[in-house]
Amino acid sequence: MIHGSVVALVTPMTASGAIDYAALARLVEFHLASGTHGIVAVGTTGESPTLDMDEHIGVIADVVRRVDGRVPVIGGTGANSTAEAIELTRAASDVGVDACLLVTPYYNKPTQEGLYRHFRAVAEAVPIPQILYNVPGRTACDLKTDTVLRLAQIPDIVGLKDATGSLERGAELLAQCPSDFWLFSGEDAIAAELMLRGYRGVISVTANVAPRAVAAMSEAALAGHREQALALDAPLQALHRDLFVEANPIPVKWALAELELMEPGIRLPLTPLSAAYHDTVRAALRQASLL
Repeated sequence: MIHGSVVALVTPMTASGAIDYAALARLVEFHLASGTHGIVAVGTTGESPTLDMDEHIGVIADVVRRVDGRVPVIGGTGANSTAEAIELTRAASDVGVDACLLVTPYYNKPTQEGLYRHFRAVAEAVPIPQILYNVPGRTACDLKTDTVLRLAQIPDIVGLKDATGSLERGAELLAQCPSDFWLFSGEDAIAAELMLRGYRGVISVTANVAPRAVAAMSEAALAGHREQALALDAPLQALHRDLFVEANPIPVKWALAELELMEPGIRLPLTPLSAAYHDTVRAALRQASLL
């Protein structure tokens, strides 16, 4: 069962933009030692749009190999081309992921029927558990609840990462989705509240830098310990906010470099964190007792 704190893992890179597999190995061990419950490899936080096919699957395969069954590994395999999403999902399945995470097609702005047919086509082509990912603020495309309910009836479509940032949408999904349909928060700032209400976990950016704290908060929330969960989450709120002062994953990659966990490499068209925000992110790290 996939639950709790699932890190949306960054893809570490050198200053030249090459994938840093040594740093990737360190990050995987850092998460396993810190109690992270699952890892998403090459989701959108992992800069999936700028990795080519070989790099994309190479990173996923490396994470699967290093994790070696200790926690679930979810491969990010979404694309705005249905054929590409099928190819990525099949390749990720072949290297041994436990599930795949598929973002809604970005830029295309498909209709709800188009979204339904896109995700159905992937699920019918590749028999592996698949989690839908709705992040309308990044894709200009909102996967509506009625469409989620249709998709939940398809074998192998097992869950949804909800990054609408809306407690109202969360309440709607909890009330209408089947009880065995996995709901994950994709917004760190409201993840504790959503887990207290019935979500099974968070696919987290903050967990990249504060894995132990996010895991502890998630465990408390899933156990129904409201006061404890919110108390554990309070020192993380600045991170939840300030890791988005520029487009994700710019701030979180800078924070990981500041914590000396990797080099500050990132690929164009993304650029390193603007100097104007360095103190802002440092202050959030200090509030979380990470510096």
